[in-house]
Amino acid sequence: MRWRMRQAAGPALLLFLLLAGFAAAGHAKEEGDLSIESLKCLQCHGKKGIVYKFQSDETVEAFVNPAKYKMSVHGFLSCSRCHTDFSTDHHASRNFRNKVQYRVKASAVCRGCHTPDQIKSKSVHADLLTKEKEGASPICTDCHDAHSVTPVAGGKIIRSETEYCMKCHQQKMTMTCRNGDKIALNVANSFSEGNAHDKLRCSDCHYGFSSEEHPKRNFRSRRDYTIASSESCRRCHFDKYTKTLDSVHYTILSQGNLTAPVCNDCHGSHQIPHISRGVKGRVLTTQRCRKCHEEVFGVYAKSVHGSALFNEQNTDVPICIDCHTAHDTENPLTLEYHERIPQMCGNCHANPAVVSKYGLSTEVLNAYLTDFHGVTLGLYKKQREQLYKPARPIAVCTDCHGTHNIASSISSDPAYVKANLVKRCQKCHKDANENFPNAWLSHYKPSLTKFPLIFLVSTAYKIFIPIMGLGLLLQIFLHIWRYAVNR
Repeated sequence: MRWRMRQAAGPALLLFLLLAGFAAAGHAKEEGDLSIESLKCLQCHGKKGIVYKFQSDETVEAFVNPAKYKMSVHGFLSCSRCHTDFSTDHHASRNFRNKVQYRVKASAVCRGCHTPDQIKSKSVHADLLTKEKEGASPICTDCHDAHSVTPVAGGKIIRSETEYCMKCHQQKMTMTCRNGDKIALNVANSFSEGNAHDKLRCSDCHYGFSSEEHPKRNFRSRRDYTIASSESCRRCHFDKYTKTLDSVHYTILSQGNLTAPVCNDCHGSHQIPHISRGVKGRVLTTQRCRKCHEEVFGVYAKSVHGSALFNEQNTDVPICIDCHTAHDTENPLTLEYHERIPQMCGNCHANPAVVSKYGLSTEVLNAYLTDFHGVTLGLYKKQREQLYKPARPIAVCTDCHGTHNIASSISSDPAYVKANLVKRCQKCHKDANENFPNAWLSHYKPSLTKFPLIFLVSTAYKIFIPIMGLGLLLQIFLHIWRYAVNR
């Protein structure tokens, strides 16, 4: 029995010694990440406040963050591998005219390890090498930090990729198109708070790009680049993208008009704000439409709706996308769009929660749909949908009230409103005189307080006509009964 226990204790002891050995080796490696030379240099350069002064009185910070250096891709190197004039026993005294001369010389040190073939293998360096042939001196530390260079692929995925890309793209750089257009590629501050895409990686939109791959792009013009970039949006926003395919903007674009707006034109590219339905968001939306529709914006800004939005910060009033929608924007000049206008206006003007606080009638939509114009519009619409007859024009809200230049019917002079109304009536009714609009009840339902005479007459008719009908039926019945008895 004792012999068996000795046999079992042998392998267990061996396993314990192996684990202890691995643990000791790992601990030694952790402590040994920085060389003895680096640790000695950091005794001075690891203290904040140390600077070097050039002949031009410019200064450069000589502080090296020990933690970042330890985590950098160069952390295993000793300091003298790059700072060749220095060692633990010798601290050379050097003089530079200015900071640029120093940085150019420091970049030359990088070439000692990173050969031209290695540098050429990354297409992102192509422009720099071209400029170098022309006499420029690319400085490596403009993009790659001197003492905290991170591995090309490593660290946290999101932050490391973003930080990797921003190493270069926070610098001023441009891409030249074939027609000579220059596109700025610096995207500084693009990941600040408030950006709706601040959780995305660069490669989520710039498909095909990563910390390992950076293909060279070649576009005919800046506009071609913008349109091509907008295609990236559909990967996440496919529902919105499919709506745009039915829009008048996409129709114009597909016909060859490259000025038609695409995603980036309205939403931006790197600084995309969250959707806001408050005053700030609604004003911003109208400003986006203004980029192309400057004249319409000017008219809208002076209207009762635009004035309330910009001057009173009123969010009840409609903005562009409330009537035209955001992505599947229809051509407003078609008759199909024209016949939907009453329902668009009714979204607000038939909503008591919106219009009642302004003293406006809530019977606007019902009043229109039950009058001659509304009934005729309904008939035309039914014939178009069921009998495939083409849409036909009939007066709707905008024909009387205007479209973007709608004025207030309350604060304006009644005589002025009536004069304008006569002009609008005369567009269809050529013989309409100044008294023609008097037959209109202004979308109000007659009551004892509003058009009382019409209300009383209407009420009398509602009472009298049924009685008259019943009397007629009774007379017919009695006549038939009398004829049957006498027979």
